[in-house]
Parts: sequence; structure tokens; C-alpha cells
Amino acid sequence: MSTAHFVAAAGASHFGWTLGFVIGGVLVVVVVALVVPILLLARSIGDEAPKINAGLTDAVQNTAPLGALRTTIDYAVTIIGGLQRGRARLGG
Repeated sequence: MSTAHFVAAAGASHFGWTLGFVIGGVLVVVVVALVVPILLLARSIGDEAPKINAGLTDAVQNTAPLGALRTTIDYAVTIIGGLQRGRARLGG
């Protein structure tokens, strides 16, 4: 083999490595460019989570009396039934 063949082979070998590093660097930059906005959005959501949780806790406390609404409805039905029976006895 001639010396020119070895020099050409060495040059081609360096070109492959250089191309590989450039492609790898571009891929890293693209991945970082895609991941950073996702991380920033996740952080903003995480910052808002305690406020959302506090609002939900308030909503649970404010709507807890609605659980007794069934009892109120049952009493109202009983009262209405009694009123209807009283009206019927009175002839109305």
C-alpha cells in the first residue's frame, strides 16, 4: 500500500468522527431545546399546585353541608305529606 492511501484513509477516518460529533451535538441541542420548555411548564404547574389544593380544600369545606341535604329533603317530603293529609281531612 502506498503512503497516499494511508493518508487518505486517515483523513476519511477523522471526517467520520467529526461528522459523528457534529450530528451528536446537534441532537443534544435539539433534545435540550425540546425538554427545557417542558421542564419550565412543569415548574409553573408545581408552583400553582398549592394554590389549587387550597381552593379545592375550601370547596370541600364550603360544600360539606350539602351532604345533609338528603335529610332536609326527607323531612320536607314528610311535612308535605302531613300537610296534604291535613288538607284532605279539612275537606280542601
